[in-house]
Amino acid sequence: MRLWLFLALFGLAGPAWSGSANDFDFWLGQWNLTWGSDGQATNQVSRILDEQVILEQFDARPGDQLAGMSVTVYDAKADQWKQTWVDNTGAYLDFTGGLAPDGSMELFRPAQTAEGQPMLQRMVWYNIRPNSLDWNWERSTDGGASWQTVWKIHYERQPDGR
Repeated sequence: MRLWLFLALFGLAGPAWSGSANDFDFWLGQWNLTWGSDGQATNQVSRILDEQVILEQFDARPGDQLAGMSVTVYDAKADQWKQTWVDNTGAYLDFTGGLAPDGSMELFRPAQTAEGQPMLQRMVWYNIRPNSLDWNWERSTDGGASWQTVWKIHYERQPDGR
């Protein structure tokens, strides 16, 4: 409830997110991921638990030691998507959001800077095509008025990835 109120106060939540349980279908499949000059990973995204939950399995090993997973569900009553991420660093992150008017998918969470100041973090899936998409990890220290891209990943569907 606090997150919803926080997002509503900053204009990040509202009726523009009229979603459905199929909004994340574009993400399903097996993907090769690239970022920067040499970052690489794979990501397998599938439906589980009677098709009601989306399971993501991210693995950047051996080049980067990060491996993690998320579970994502559509909450029809709240008309929003909810995602929980965990990984091999012990991180636990939780997000809410949905489909933006421009067709991108945006999930948000409140957080704090290293100095303890409030900030917002968001993930944005965009440039969505049948066999590719882009994903950004972003942060805002001004309540969502501006965003800084922290990590940009390009997805390419594996040839037999769906």
